[in-house]
Amino acid sequence: MDEAVQAFLDHLTIERGLSANTIAAYGGDLAQFVGYAREKGATSLGDLGEPVLLGFLNGLREVGMSPNSIGRKLSAIRTFCKFACRENLLRKDFTANIEGMHGVKRLPGVLTIEEVSSLLSQPAAAGDAAGARDKAMLETLYATGVRASELVNLRLTDVNTSVGFVRCMGKGSKERIVPLGKVAIEYLARYLSNSRPKYARSGSSEYLFLTNRGRKMSRVGFWKIVKKYAARAGITKNVTPHTLRHSFATHLLQGGADLRSIQEMLGHADIATTQVYTHVSREKLKEVYRQSHPRA
Repeated sequence: MDEAVQAFLDHLTIERGLSANTIAAYGGDLAQFVGYAREKGATSLGDLGEPVLLGFLNGLREVGMSPNSIGRKLSAIRTFCKFACRENLLRKDFTANIEGMHGVKRLPGVLTIEEVSSLLSQPAAAGDAAGARDKAMLETLYATGVRASELVNLRLTDVNTSVGFVRCMGKGSKERIVPLGKVAIEYLARYLSNSRPKYARSGSSEYLFLTNRGRKMSRVGFWKIVKKYAARAGITKNVTPHTLRHSFATHLLQGGADLRSIQEMLGHADIATTQVYTHVSREKLKEVYRQSHPRA
């Protein structure tokens, strides 16, 4: 079973070009399922079947796991089974008769424009190199809507402040170009001129955003930065780097941007993924209607 799972993960890496995070998620879900199957006496792929899978899913329900999380695990197992059947490792896809878990589609959390302004104003108050770096990172994230992983992996050569764009590598190693606004360009230029040289060591990293030790900023490090400034701004919502990505898309849509352009900037492979932001805007319209219409 372990060899089959590893072959599947290698397939995802080499042939489908999925990101390391996605592959790790698949691996974790399959390891949990295989572990459960072994507890029930399974020793080979042939021992896996619909009864084992149903027992696994029911166990997840009993411990209170959300339908969305259970659905993700089922999707991983289903994809693995299809691969195993194609490779003649399994005779039959035992997930074929299992219905998908349809959880409640949660709308992404977004900040108002006023909340974003308050958040982005916090680093400037520091007045030091770290504040200038943090300001440049936050402005760049909100200006482009890139993922946190894409932001921390930007290299110096990926940013063009004279033309006004960033080049980033998204999921599936797909490259895209995203415009930069004038405010983000201004603070990036300040960071590059005044602050980054203080962090850069001789022959140091080619990455754009560095820690005070001259190393590439990590996703966890940036997550902590966002949390810190959200608390200082007095924002009670759960704010993460992804919140700014959602806010970027929602504010663009509310400002009249077309969905295809937003899809391109976000790096979504499917327009259906981007369409969730139309629902966010509908909620805003409902709120305005309730507050304004005399018969709401």
